[in-house]
Amino acid sequence: MKKITKVSKLIPNLRKAKELSIKISNSTISKKAEVSNFLTDFADVLLFINNTIKETFSRNFEFREFLHQCYQIGNKTLPLISITGIIMGLVLTIQARPSLAKFGADAMLPGMVAVSLIREMGPVITALICAGKIGSGMGAELGSMKVTEQIEAMEVSATNPMRFLVVTRVLAATLMIPILILYADALGIFGSWAGANIKGDVTFTLFFSQAFSHIEFIDFLPAFVKSIFFGAVIGLVGCYKGYNAGRGTESVGKAANSAVVLGSLLVLVVDVIAVQITDML
Repeated sequence: MKKITKVSKLIPNLRKAKELSIKISNSTISKKAEVSNFLTDFADVLLFINNTIKETFSRNFEFREFLHQCYQIGNKTLPLISITGIIMGLVLTIQARPSLAKFGADAMLPGMVAVSLIREMGPVITALICAGKIGSGMGAELGSMKVTEQIEAMEVSATNPMRFLVVTRVLAATLMIPILILYADALGIFGSWAGANIKGDVTFTLFFSQAFSHIEFIDFLPAFVKSIFFGAVIGLVGCYKGYNAGRGTESVGKAANSAVVLGSLLVLVVDVIAVQITDML
């Protein structure tokens, strides 16, 4: 009888141990699956970038489609970038002017705003706006083409979809986003002049001469170089998410949403790396 009671007491403990081992094995399997999925996605991204670079330097470049994408990106984004650029300069001037006035440094306002816009605020904020506007558009457009099997139809008709759809959009974003950033910087300085005249009277010529007297080539070059990478990252992320969208209609929205989120995140990551490299030079 004593042996039977001992065995009966051990049975619940054995059940608990079995349940615990099952939970541990399930969690281990799920972690392995997550790591495997991450490595698979990472390999797909590298393969996608490799194919894009190969098709960029291949023959029969789709120049007409490239010009069309440049027009689409610039035309659709220009009004939003114009408003954003003016507001950046206006708000920065209104916020910084009281602080500078406490130290008697009102004359430094044009130079401070110009350097801030050109080095950091202009490129980053404009790139984030473009990630939301351009990246989501690319993801939704290519995702809808994936769902409606237009990409497969292009492959059947002997048209290279990577060259026609992806390369043209990535190169157009790489070219147009730096131009849009320069445009936003110029409008930001103009907005700063408008903000300076709210509670003062500064001539247009004097304000711009003071602004550009503080700008050096070392301020412009790193910002322009990293804006090129911003454009490439936004184009690659938008095209990758749309090109690899699922078959359902919900995947179009997911592709556009993930393109915006990942594109914005990578813009900030590239900016951090660029700042570190600039400080080391």
